[in-house]
Amino acid sequence: MEIATHLAIDPTWSGRVTHLSEGKATVELVTLPAMGADEQGLVHGGFVFSAADYAAMVAVNDPHVVLGAAETRFLAPTRVGETVVLEAEITARKGRKHTVAVRGRCGETDVFSGTFTAFVLDAHVLAE
Repeated sequence: MEIATHLAIDPTWSGRVTHLSEGKATVELVTLPAMGADEQGLVHGGFVFSAADYAAMVAVNDPHVVLGAAETRFLAPTRVGETVVLEAEITARKGRKHTVAVRGRCGETDVFSGTFTAFVLDAHVLAE
């Protein structure tokens, strides 16, 4: 199965797809010093969210998928140098609306959970 969406994503900042199957995707984000929010090496949550969003969009895997809403929880801190593995799975479909559950882990530690609502459009969201 090939990735059909978000093809210009830079894996440095939003992670790299390591698994893709029908309705499921896994993205790995290797956290870098540039993602640190302070001298202690706390990774800014926006980077983890970006990788989770990317995993959710790839799980839907349509060229015209967009994020409509997200309910997220940061469960533990992520440190510079850690790899966050984000697993996304579609849990519900109703017409163009897809609900995607995303779980993020660093090793054995849960660091993120979220429910993403994605919509598949007829054309690109910026098309005129």
